[in-house]
This record gives sequence, C-alpha cells and structure tokens, in this order.
Amino acid sequence: MDTDTDVTVVGAGPTGLVAAGELARRGHRVTVLDSAPAPFPGPRGNGIQPRTLEVLDPLGVTDRLVALGTFRLPFRQYAIDGTVRERDRHPGLEPTPGQPFARPLIIPQWRTTQVLRERLAEFGVTVDQNARVVAVEQDQEGVTAVLDDRRRLRSRYLVGADGGSSTVRNALGVGFLGETHDEVRMLLAEVELDGLDRDHWHTFDLVGAGGAGFLSLCPMPASPTWALGLRSPDPDIRADEATLHTVVDGIRPRVRLRRIGWSSTWRLNVRMADRFRVDRVFLAGDAAHVHSPAGGQGLNTGIQDAINLGWKLAAVFDGAEDALLDTYEAERKPVAAAILGLSTELSRRVLGSGAGGYADRPAALARQGLQLDISYRTDPGASGLRPGDRAPDAPLGDTTLFLLRRQADWTVLAFDGITEPVDGAQVLDADALDVDGHLRRTYEPIPGERILIRPDGHLGWRGTGAVPATGTPSALGHAAHRGCGDHY
Repeated sequence: MDTDTDVTVVGAGPTGLVAAGELARRGHRVTVLDSAPAPFPGPRGNGIQPRTLEVLDPLGVTDRLVALGTFRLPFRQYAIDGTVRERDRHPGLEPTPGQPFARPLIIPQWRTTQVLRERLAEFGVTVDQNARVVAVEQDQEGVTAVLDDRRRLRSRYLVGADGGSSTVRNALGVGFLGETHDEVRMLLAEVELDGLDRDHWHTFDLVGAGGAGFLSLCPMPASPTWALGLRSPDPDIRADEATLHTVVDGIRPRVRLRRIGWSSTWRLNVRMADRFRVDRVFLAGDAAHVHSPAGGQGLNTGIQDAINLGWKLAAVFDGAEDALLDTYEAERKPVAAAILGLSTELSRRVLGSGAGGYADRPAALARQGLQLDISYRTDPGASGLRPGDRAPDAPLGDTTLFLLRRQADWTVLAFDGITEPVDGAQVLDADALDVDGHLRRTYEPIPGERILIRPDGHLGWRGTGAVPATGTPSALGHAAHRGCGDHY
C-alpha cells in the first residue's frame, strides 16, 4: 500500500506525543499534526501518577521527568480564622521493591510536553504545527487526513488525540456522551509571584457573598511559575488580570503577583466517546474521554491510552494479528469509564469543601488515583496476580525487573529453569536472577510455571504450557488460556 506514513497522529499533547513515540522507537513511520502554532504553554495537567511513570519508562523519558519534578510537596492550608495547618499529601506512601514510584510527580504539563518532544526528535520526528485537520476519509486500505491548506496525508492508521473538541471524533460521527456543568467552575492560571515559600502547596479558604471558595497556589518545580486555581464564591467571576490581582492581593500572608501568563475559566465537563475505534481510526486521551482536573487523572489516562495503542499498532505492522487492535477499546474504555467516575467524585469533594478538599481525601480514593490498580483482567474476584494485572517490579541482584524489561517488548519469567528462546520475547531465568526471593514471593509461581509480561507492563499469560505467540489476543488474557497445563 502506497502511503505517506504508517500512522498519522492528530494532536501534540502528551497523549499524541506518547503514541508517536511508541511507534517511532520501534522503527515505524509516524507523522504528528497539531493545529496550534506552538506547544500549549499553560498549567493543565501538572501531576504524573506512579503507574504512568512506570509505563513511560521503556520510552526513555521517566528519568528525565523525575529529574525535573518533585514527589514531595506538602499542603499548607490557611483557614479564614488565621490558623495554618500542614499535612502530607500522601501520608505513609513510600517506594517499595515492587513499586518504585509511590507518589504522584508534580511537574508542569508544558515541561512534560517538552521532554516528550525532545525524545521524539531523537527518533527523527518533529511536530507539524499549524497543521489543521478538517476531514478524515478512510477505506479498506488506509486513511487520508485532509488539512485546511488542501494537503492530503495518507497513512495506514490514524490516531485522534486532538482534545475534547476533537475534529477527528466529529468527522467520524462518534457520540460524546456526558454532562457539562456551567455552574461548577474554576479559574486556572500560570503566574509568577512573591511572598510564599516554594516548599509547600499553599491553599487559602475564601468566603464571600456567594458562599465559600478557595485559592490554590502550587509552585512548579524547575520553573519560576506557579499553578493558580481559584474556586470563587462569585459564580460569575472571570479569569482576567484585575480579578486575579484582587483575589491574591487580599489574602494573608501578603502575596503579590508579578506576572500572569496563561489563564482560563474551567467548567466541569465529563464525557466519553461511545467508540474508541472506527475501522482504521482510533481515539485517545481527551478526544475519547474528558475528565475533571481534580486528582490528576485526565493526562495520565490519556498517556496510558497511547501506550496501550502504540505498541499494538507497532505489533500489527510487524506481523501480529489485526484482531490485536480490537483489544484497545476492549481494555481502555472500561478503564476510562471507571476513572471518569473517580475524577468526578474527587471534583465534588475538592470543589465542595474549600481548600481542605485538596488534602482531605479518603485513602481508598487516593490509592485509586495512583492508577497502580488498573487491570485488564476478566475475573475481578480471583486472588493473586492474574493476566491483565500490573506486573510489579522486583530487585534482581544488581538490577531490577523493570530495568531488564527495557531490553525487550515482551518478557518471559521462566520459573522452570528453561530459557529456550520464545519468538518475540526475552526469556529470563527467574530463579537464577531472584537472589533474595522477592520475585517468587511477589508472583507466587507454581512449579514449572512461566509468566508472560506484555510491552505495557501487564501480565499477559501464566501457565506451565507453551507460551502463547506474542502479539495475539491470547497473549493478553483476551482468549481462553486454561489449556496447555495452565493452572487457572
């Protein structure tokens, strides 16, 4: 088939950049189109959850992101009566051998985007800015993206990662069900200021004629900027310089704004597409599901969409079954629906409880927000690690399982001592590497068992028979896997 590229990615936010990176690092042609003249400068998604850091590691950006962010930024809360209290955002959460990242990483979205663009450039891919897609046409052989300058870009597949107002989704006629609550709003801005230390996330209770509200000021690491969030008692408040100066100048301790950059009024909008795939076109990130910003779920869910889809598209290019692509929607749509519910509940708690709502979250909700429990398993009630679950890390002498997984897409943990090659996977002698027994305690293998770990760090299969061919639905836990001696 004669095409200009293998995959066209529409949208250059974190979701689109990760999807492109997953393809480019595996040697496939990818073109990234973005309608904006330059990368978005504002503070939208400023938290990267632990699970997202894990799945980004094989792309080669996690260490860079960690170096530019911070895991520890306690809340300092200022009440109306002048009292101040401090609290840990995630008390008791510390890294473990199986979970190297225990807390969300605070880092401005523009910095995350910058790191992803730099990594993509290392693969020879740059973003085509001012490239507005106005139509999408597809047939049995490929997809054509039609641009507003009359260019026509032909590819085998197309990924729509172009945000909540997605042109791609609208061109496909895909429904976008949900609700918009105009009465629930916040002012968001990127600012520079004086008067506060940068070692805390500062929140201030506000009271006005319209009721209670709060001001949030979060310092952005490795940057002079702060992310400002204002839930005002005034339902008609607007994000303009005069308003922001008035609110900030009125708080105590004394704070003064030096510069106001990007600003916007956010309204509660919770929606999800009724399909994530239409033939050769896929939807990911905000184009497929729009979240409340509370709890830092939207950016992370979009990145994990991109990881899931990216390696599957690459596998199909390399000869895997086309049915593998159907598992993208089957896996990601239920996850998106569950996280929409979580982010909406967090939004209600934060927006309805004043400044304290940022920190006063039930432990169960806080744990869900880390996204470490996301699973694609089909038997939710079963105990132990099952196909579809996250594959934990483990120390292996002078290395770790996560570090070894960087060397190949698929990994087989062989607890039977047999390291014969498995097509498309690296095979590790699990017992020889497991010098302290942590791997065996974590994965609890039966005698002679083998465990297959997918490219996205989820278990694909475990059993005592022949390992399923990589790149097939049966290697993902989507087909019957109880034969061939499988103890499940």
